[in-house]
Amino acid sequence: MEDKKTIFSGVQPSGALTIGNYLGAIKNWVQLQEEYDCYYCVVDMHAITVPQEPKDLRKNTLEILALYLACGLDPEKNTLFIQSHVSAHAELGWVLNTMTYMGQLNRMTQYKEKSQKSEQNLNAGLFTYPVLMAADILLYDADVVPVGEDQKQHLELARDLAERFNNRYSETFTVPEPFISEFGAKIMSLQEPGKKMSKSDEDPNAYILLLDDEATIKRKIKRAVTDSLGVVKYSDEQPGIKNLLTIYSKFTGEKIEEIERKYDGKGYGDFKEDLACIVADGLKPIREKVNYYMSNKSELEAIYAEGARKAERKAAKMLRKVYKKIGFIPKSF
Repeated sequence: MEDKKTIFSGVQPSGALTIGNYLGAIKNWVQLQEEYDCYYCVVDMHAITVPQEPKDLRKNTLEILALYLACGLDPEKNTLFIQSHVSAHAELGWVLNTMTYMGQLNRMTQYKEKSQKSEQNLNAGLFTYPVLMAADILLYDADVVPVGEDQKQHLELARDLAERFNNRYSETFTVPEPFISEFGAKIMSLQEPGKKMSKSDEDPNAYILLLDDEATIKRKIKRAVTDSLGVVKYSDEQPGIKNLLTIYSKFTGEKIEEIERKYDGKGYGDFKEDLACIVADGLKPIREKVNYYMSNKSELEAIYAEGARKAERKAAKMLRKVYKKIGFIPKSF
């Protein structure tokens, strides 16, 4: 039997997830768990590049893990763990830091954007976190990494570092490939459909959180920006409706053409009314499962502890190989 290829990905516990995170990433992961050896972690070490309230970080970390499970990730089929529980991430991150050029990090568009927003908090971690991201990926011999458009540059760095290390010390790391969903990989803001949906948006009507209640979901969809054409059509000239059609299709599995035909001759009111019910109904079981896990934290603990044990075994093996190749003396205890 052919070995499964390995996938790695992670989500920062810096607040509740949006339907953009779900439709663009986690929903795809659920399908991938049948075909790949999957490592999905909660990247709490990345989260602290921005100051966090400790109690909120703990709650958010468990909530992301609960969301993984609620969205359909099976702990029997996936390795689900918390990044800081596997020390090899930080250790390999340091080794790769010594091989990363300042010029490469200076060119990272996310660093440029974040540094403009966080001039008071311009810390070294904000600058070097793409190196830690590379370590996350390379530790597990990941063949493919599900990434959005905004993370492609970071994956390119991971590929560069893998090749650089392999050329300098001999074949060690798998050079990862991006996995990008062709349709619906990027869900846009409900208020400014020219930009990506983000939980950090100042306007709460711009995004729908996975844990929003039914009334909030319906209100946000009814307030979503459309246009004056009044035709339900998937068109670049109608970015608001195009985005809502994408959400509709990703939740129901219906093709865009089918949805367009269904609303031929109908106005935006009917379309939004139906979409609001579809999203609310789609998220209700997720919200209920998250509430269950957050009330039964011992179950969560058993899952992340077992996940960390499995991840640790694979990560430690890779780190030993790296340490030996760069000339560190092996531990004798």
